[in-house]
Amino acid sequence: MDKGRIIYLNGVTSSGKTSIVEALQARRDVFFYVVANDLFQEMIGEEYLKEDYWKYLGEVIIMMYHTAKLFSDMGKNVIIDSILVERDGIAPHYERMREILHDNPLDIVEVFCPLDICRQRNIDRGDRYPSQSDEQAALMAKDIAYSMRVDTGRLSPEECADVILKKLSIPRM
Repeated sequence: MDKGRIIYLNGVTSSGKTSIVEALQARRDVFFYVVANDLFQEMIGEEYLKEDYWKYLGEVIIMMYHTAKLFSDMGKNVIIDSILVERDGIAPHYERMREILHDNPLDIVEVFCPLDICRQRNIDRGDRYPSQSDEQAALMAKDIAYSMRVDTGRLSPEECADVILKKLSIPRM
């Protein structure tokens, strides 16, 4: 059985990762399962996150990568909606993710958006604080080997999805 493709959408909050996921899932010519930081974070009780946020988040992020690997090993395409940050409790994050997924077909896509646009999106959303994207940008892992980049400041989520599928030669159903 062939392994499924893993597309890792890496970017700061409000860069447009989840909107790209939604655009990909709205298509009828390709199918992906999705694993996401936000979904896995919900598995942790708030009290634990308040007690030691990065310890518990770090553990669940590693579990998320093993989940993506399982889907891929079963021949299923999967999108990871996340951010590669280097923090105590999870570092060396990028290296650990690469080790877990080293036998799987992995493409890391940089989801770029100018920070001023992210700030405004954070304000408009109301569930993020304005500088959250800036803070995450400072924590993001360095020297990531990206397969490609999309700019959500210039392209719509649907256009980004089209570019990703074309550039990565994702087979249609």
